Order: sequence, then C-alpha cells, then structure tokens
Amino acid sequence: MIRRIIEIDREKCDGCGLCAEACHEGAISLVDGKAALLRDDYCDGLGDCLPVCPMEAISFINREALDYDEEAVKLNQTTQTECCCCAGPAAHTIQRLSDTGPVNKITDAISELKQWPVQIKLAPVKTSYFNNADLLIAADCAAYARAGFHGEFMRGKITLIGCSKLDDIDYSAKLATIIADNNIRSITVVRMEVPCCGGMEQAVARALNRSGKEILRNVITIGTNGEVLT
Repeated sequence: MIRRIIEIDREKCDGCGLCAEACHEGAISLVDGKAALLRDDYCDGLGDCLPVCPMEAISFINREALDYDEEAVKLNQTTQTECCCCAGPAAHTIQRLSDTGPVNKITDAISELKQWPVQIKLAPVKTSYFNNADLLIAADCAAYARAGFHGEFMRGKITLIGCSKLDDIDYSAKLATIIADNNIRSITVVRMEVPCCGGMEQAVARALNRSGKEILRNVITIGTNGEVLT
C-alpha cells in the first residue's frame, strides 16, 4: 500500500543516533555509522524522529510500504535486550552485595537502585522487575537537588527518570504501555518546581488515563534548593 513513511538522507546524517533514541518502535538504528530505517512495518509515520535530527536528514515521503504492525512492534519491545543505539548492558535487576547494598567508601552512601536501565526512553516496556512494582518516575534533576533522594524516594521502588524538556518527547505512550502490560502497584512522581517539569507530571497523568487502570499516584515537588514543597 502507499502510505506516509520516513526517509533518511544518509548524506546529511552525521550518525548522532538521536533519531534512534526518539523512535519508540525500534524502526531506526545506526548502520555503518549512519541512521537507517530497519523495517517499514515498525514505522508508524508519526515522525517522533524528525524534530530531534540536528542535520534535518529525515523527511516524510509517500511510497509503497508495509502497514504499520503494532503487534510486531510490541513483540520487538518485549524481547529487545539492548538499546538499538548504544552498547549499554541489557535490562536487568541489580543484585546487591548485601541486604544493605554496596557502600561507597568515601561517603558511606547506599545505592537504592534496583534495576537497569533507568532512563524512560531506554527502559523495556515489559520485564520481570515491573511485576508488582511500586514505580518511581522522577525528573533527573531531582536526584541532584535533593541530597537524600535514594533513601527517601528510591528505596523499595523501580526507578525511571527523564527530562520532559531536554528529551523533547512525550513519555505518555511508553509509560501507558508499561502500566497497561505490567502489574504496577503504585506510582510516585518526583518533579522539580520549575514549570518545564510539569511535562513529567502531565505525561504520567495521560499514561494512566490511556492505560485504563486506576493506580494510586502521588506527586512530590522538590524546590531548587532541595526542599520538599509538596
């Protein structure tokens, strides 16, 4: 069928990989140092990749292409073990050295991180650590502003972080899939007081609405001086 789909100009592409990160469906990857559309049926034609490309190497065209296959995309997201655009480790639960976790010899601080990866855009949509999880969705600045962030907010939770301004993507679709396809017990949103951080809170609200589930949600706001405001 003839439909709208992306086209990548390999001459303009500088291989930054931002388009692959922005493509939640996994349709784009780097091939020989350049972005490439791997499968027509993974491309939904919405173009989340277009605005992030600094070289304006991506455009829409109408051509003969396979229909977008949502089920194939979901299967790919479920079975994917690595981010297609980086050489990072596969998603996994973190096993601590002891019940209290590894201790930093300088600060005696204890890490409360329970899984990897932590970035929303890199996290798988269905994995064992989401089962019966209390989910923490946090603005990445919050951990730097609040000294006791690990102990106060991360303990006992699965942590996902992002920045709704700098990432320039709508997290709600991916979060809605995570919520819909897993047994999430509760959601805590930790955001900064700055206006742009409202995008994180709104994305979670939209995700809950799209998922059709009623889950306890708590929103905590951190001031730029590190104080808890709400």
